Amino acid sequence: MSSVPDRSDVDKQYRWELGSLFDSDEAWENAYEEVAENINDLAAFEGQLADDPTTLANFFEEYQAIMRRVENVYTYARLRSDENTQDSDAQAMETRAKSLYTDAQTATSFIEPELQELSEDDVEALLDTEPQLDQYDHYIDDVLRQKPHTRSEEIEALLSDLGEVTGASGEIYNMLANADMTFPTVEGPDGEDVQITLSNFTTHLKDPDREFRQRVYEAYFDEWRNVRNAVGTAYRNSVKKNEKLAAARNYDTAREAALDDTNIPTAVYDTLVDTVRDNLDALHRHADLKREVVGGDELQMWDLYVPLVEDEGPEIPYEDACEYVIEAVEPLGEEYQDRLAEGLDSRWVDVYETEGKRSGAYSSGTYDSQPYILMNYQDDISSMFTLAHELGHSMHSELASESQPYVYASYSLFIAEIASTVNETLLTHHLLDTLDDDHLRKHVLNEYLERFRSTLFRQTMFAEFEHRAHERSQAGKPLTSDALDELFADIKSDYYEPAALDDRIAREWMRIPHFYRAFYVFQYSTGISAAVSLVESIREEGEPAAQRYRQLLRDGSHGYPLDILNDAGVDLTEPTPIEETIDVYENRLDEMASLL
Repeated sequence: MSSVPDRSDVDKQYRWELGSLFDSDEAWENAYEEVAENINDLAAFEGQLADDPTTLANFFEEYQAIMRRVENVYTYARLRSDENTQDSDAQAMETRAKSLYTDAQTATSFIEPELQELSEDDVEALLDTEPQLDQYDHYIDDVLRQKPHTRSEEIEALLSDLGEVTGASGEIYNMLANADMTFPTVEGPDGEDVQITLSNFTTHLKDPDREFRQRVYEAYFDEWRNVRNAVGTAYRNSVKKNEKLAAARNYDTAREAALDDTNIPTAVYDTLVDTVRDNLDALHRHADLKREVVGGDELQMWDLYVPLVEDEGPEIPYEDACEYVIEAVEPLGEEYQDRLAEGLDSRWVDVYETEGKRSGAYSSGTYDSQPYILMNYQDDISSMFTLAHELGHSMHSELASESQPYVYASYSLFIAEIASTVNETLLTHHLLDTLDDDHLRKHVLNEYLERFRSTLFRQTMFAEFEHRAHERSQAGKPLTSDALDELFADIKSDYYEPAALDDRIAREWMRIPHFYRAFYVFQYSTGISAAVSLVESIREEGEPAAQRYRQLLRDGSHGYPLDILNDAGVDLTEPTPIEETIDVYENRLDEMASLL
């Protein structure tokens, strides 16, 4: 029977090192107590921000110092919690840290209403009088831009104070999926029992044994059926929360509110969905190739992840994956490449799946810490590409933190998914251009096509589901589990027209944690479109294009996302980058078809 190791059984070189945040839980506790007292110092500035430029400059300086410490406290607790979601002490730390973060937001909820009392002339006078305020020019401009959607200080304080409560649906879903749900074991191809987990589910769906894939698929989705009422309630309340918060800030829809946070017009969202829908024949062609490989009369839902290459994929040990990724990013410049390699040697990555560890992968960290990457590495090509993806995020954070003050060191999700996908795309080019191993080349090409399918088409499908679910709720129609099943199945049938849909796949919406971050997933699709365009420019122009891309990373959030991307040479208000990306996908399908 397969088993998941305990964290203590994994060598420390494969576990992240949290010392750049805190040396111990005790040190974290001391920092927590100290910063909890300091938060009140920020509240003392209330009502004074517009008095004079020196006061405003002093406030920003103290605000950044305290919020950096709050972020360190919160991030450490989150990482400790994700190491083992069954550790009640770590869960308690995260809960306290979330409350602290909420307290800090509540204590500073007066910032936007007070700044929005200023006119443009007032702001210009402040900037001219106090040079220290120059660095906040874009921040203040963004605050003024959102004046129609900012409420009174009292209401802003209330909305901030409710932050802990409004995030409850996602938190409940996370604990249900990662800590409480136990997926069954099924008989493996060799007759041994195989334990299904959130992390290994899609890995098992790539197994060449079709009957085994079917057993995994059915057992997995049958387990989700057992919690459908809980998940349905969680998502319905998440949608309602999105609607109520949007209305509270004078937005017509939750989607408009979510996108306006970074000044992205809803037309960008619609252009993506419309363009992808107009080109679904490319996805259908991919599905037809899978049906030919499977050999059955119909492509079943448990066949969607099956590789187009029939033999088993090569094993990619973690150390080999690191080498491939380091070599692949050479076009981005020597400094970028060296810093990425140094990060891998500095225990940025928590590598392997362990008992109770949060599923999936992400990149985290703070302005003051090294990046931290959570992985559940499975010794396969997919995990190697995921490593490249998360390292893209981490290097983005490194360069932005180095180049920007704290206020701009973070970056929007819209830009973030570009950095991650550029690394994936470079890795694909590197492997296909340099490998002599035809077996590995075939599997790399297959992985590239799969990532295209899942990143561009699948995430757009999810984006369409999110939008239509919110539209349904706003129209007063009930969002029952049955209604969500029907809605998802309707969209899935369009995207995967050549395949046979069954009742179980209608529940797939239940397993998508990103739905609890409203209107987030579309940025994976816009991200891959921009990334393909940027990589093509880098391959054609060399260092000038690489320099523009590195500047995009260094800009952080010092500018609006569409403007930062335009400066790098990509315009996502038009369908062209998406259409060009689909052309690349079809060319790779041609290449694979010729091999088959």
